[in-house]
Amino acid sequence: MAKAIGIGGIFIKYQDEKAMKEWFKTALGLEPNDYGVLFSFNNPSAPLGFLQLGTFAHTTNYFGNPAQQTMINFRVDDLEALEQHLRLIGTTICNEIQSYDFGKFLHIEDPEGNRIELWEPVGTDFNEKETHVPMH
Repeated sequence: MAKAIGIGGIFIKYQDEKAMKEWFKTALGLEPNDYGVLFSFNNPSAPLGFLQLGTFAHTTNYFGNPAQQTMINFRVDDLEALEQHLRLIGTTICNEIQSYDFGKFLHIEDPEGNRIELWEPVGTDFNEKETHVPMH
């Protein structure tokens, strides 16, 4: 039987698509293309990429605004330094950095008020141990 083998993208509508691409570049250091931002996995210069499709109860407060139906989680390489940068450019920071056995997390909002989760993973070996990301 044919099956899905991964997530090809996460798509979000924005009021000002051009401004959002510029914000992703300025705030998170991502390089936009004509369609958004492309992530490459298994790149020799970066750790093996994992992408989690998280499922949440419709009653969760984890996304902040109850009307928000999707949230992006970005892997980052230095969460403390990125938090300082984001504060300097006026990004809304939703909480303090939270640490778990599998990494550190921080929630921010993009300029249109969508909550984004930032994750600095601890190690890259997620296949040999069960990993639970906080979901509520």
